[in-house]
Amino acid sequence: MASVVGSICGIGGGVIIKPVLDSLGIMSISTISFLSGFTVLCMSTYSVITVGRSEKTKAKFKTKFLISIGAIVGGVLGKMIFSAMILQFENVDLIGGIQAGCLFMLSFGTLLYTVNKEKIHTHHIVNAVACLIAGIVLGFLSAFLGIGGGPFNLVLLSFLFSMEIKEAAQTSLFIIMFSQLASLCITIVSNQVPSLNLFVTLGMMLAGVFGAVIGKKINQTLNSAWVDKLFNVLILAIMIICSYNFLSLYNGFVMSILRSRII
Repeated sequence: MASVVGSICGIGGGVIIKPVLDSLGIMSISTISFLSGFTVLCMSTYSVITVGRSEKTKAKFKTKFLISIGAIVGGVLGKMIFSAMILQFENVDLIGGIQAGCLFMLSFGTLLYTVNKEKIHTHHIVNAVACLIAGIVLGFLSAFLGIGGGPFNLVLLSFLFSMEIKEAAQTSLFIIMFSQLASLCITIVSNQVPSLNLFVTLGMMLAGVFGAVIGKKINQTLNSAWVDKLFNVLILAIMIICSYNFLSLYNGFVMSILRSRII
């Protein structure tokens, strides 16, 4: 379901998978981040390979390429910082709380933008350095938060490059694919792959691709107005889940400190 909605809106699905699994508390933070990123990598790769290239898309291929290169760099940086924090903090729930808090704030900013976007002047940036920096920022957030991509991808692409929602969704999937591929390579090379259930891993991979197939078909039947509505509903749902996760993880962190002091 996450991959279907993610494929339609161009946000990767991980932005749904990660906070939902965090709220269930059935896996460690590192395992959830890895599985979420791996699932959206499979989903976004399928979507990018099969998506048709319109003339408008071809015209902005250079911009997309530069953003994607930046996403690779950002993906590596985001994964390295996440791994360093896992080693640094004894209570990994604190990291989960930081991720939930960051995702909430980014989602809230995204909602404010989408509600007021008719009043906001957008830009047509073509500068290569600016494109690379945008890609680095998006790739970093993607890898660090373990969500593959996010609604803020679409906001930044709309604001900086004046992309219409469907084109921004396609470009977002491009960014997700490259940033998560870089993140996966770093995880494997540094031998930091968490303990995984093979059945669950393969199941999520297949579900990600299957969701992308369905999402692509639905996306072709919807106009931009309907995609916008679905996007806004999704943002609200993500904010609610992130609020719950942040409060739960924060309370758990505080209680663990109190217990340690009592002991």
